[in-house]
Amino acid sequence: MKYLILLLTLSILLYGAKQESDETCDLEEVENITTKSSMQNWLDHDFGLRPYRVNYLLPYGYRDEAYESNIPTVEYKNIEAEMQISLQLQVANDLLGLGGKYYVSYTQQSFWQIYAESAPFRETLYNPEGFVIFPISDDDNYFRFRSLKFALAHRSNGQPDTTEVTFSNNNSTLGNLSRSVNYVYTNLRLQHKTLVLDLKAWIPFPEDPEKSDNIDMMDYTGYTSAKITYFWGDNMFTLKGRGNIETRKGALEATYSYPLVHNFFFTKIFTGYGESLIDYNNYITKFSVGFSFSR
Repeated sequence: MKYLILLLTLSILLYGAKQESDETCDLEEVENITTKSSMQNWLDHDFGLRPYRVNYLLPYGYRDEAYESNIPTVEYKNIEAEMQISLQLQVANDLLGLGGKYYVSYTQQSFWQIYAESAPFRETLYNPEGFVIFPISDDDNYFRFRSLKFALAHRSNGQPDTTEVTFSNNNSTLGNLSRSVNYVYTNLRLQHKTLVLDLKAWIPFPEDPEKSDNIDMMDYTGYTSAKITYFWGDNMFTLKGRGNIETRKGALEATYSYPLVHNFFFTKIFTGYGESLIDYNNYITKFSVGFSFSR
C-alpha cells in the first residue's frame, strides 16, 4: 500500500500538474463580466496561489548511515522519500508608495521513511511566512540590485513538549520532540545576466531558555546564508551555503533541475547541520533524486 501511495503521488506530479481540467462550462451566455470572470477562475482553479519555493517529490534519498530515532521501538533506515509543497498568495500591493508587493506563504516539507516496515514520517516541517518585496532598479553595477525582501516567519515540526514522557517497560525518557523557531529575515537579491545571488540574514525572536525547545539551534544553522542560482539553457543549478562563523557549523546544499514533458527532473545534495529540525545538531550528508513541478 505504501508504494502504491508513492506511485500515485508521483504520477500526479509527473502527469497531472500542468494538465487542463476536463470539467468545462459554456460561458458564452453569461453577460455580467464580473460573474463570467469568477466562473472562469473557478474552472481554471485560479485563485491567486503560485509556487513559492520549489515543489518536489524525491522518492529516493540516501545517506551513509541510518537516521536516529527518539522512540526505542522504531528503527529508521538510511534511505527515505522527501517531499515539499510551497505556495504563496499576493495580498496587497504598494501600500507605502514604494512599489512593495505583500505576500503570505506556506511551505510544508516531509521526510518519509517509505522503505521502513511501517513507513512512518520521520518529520514534517511547517513554515508559514508573511513578507513584502520591494523592487530595486539598478543598471550601474556588475551585480545589479533587483529586490529587497522583509519577512516574518515561523518554522516548526508541530510536535508537543514530550520531556516528561517515559516508557513504562524500561523507564527511559522520550526527550522533547518539539522543535520551533519564530524569526524575522531580510533577503537581498542581485543579478548578473543568468546568475542570481540571494543574500539572506535572519534573527530569531528572544526566548526564555527554560522554555525553549532548541536553545542552541543557531549554533548549528547560523544567522546568514548565500545562494547562487545559475541558468544555462534549460539547465538550472543552485548552490546554497549557510553557517555560524563563531561555531564554524553550517551546511551546503546543491540542486540541479532539467525540464521534462510536464515537470522537471530534480536532484539535491545536502551536507551539514539542520537538514530537518528534529536532528538539527546531527551532521548529515544526503543525496536525493526525483521530480519537481516548479523551480
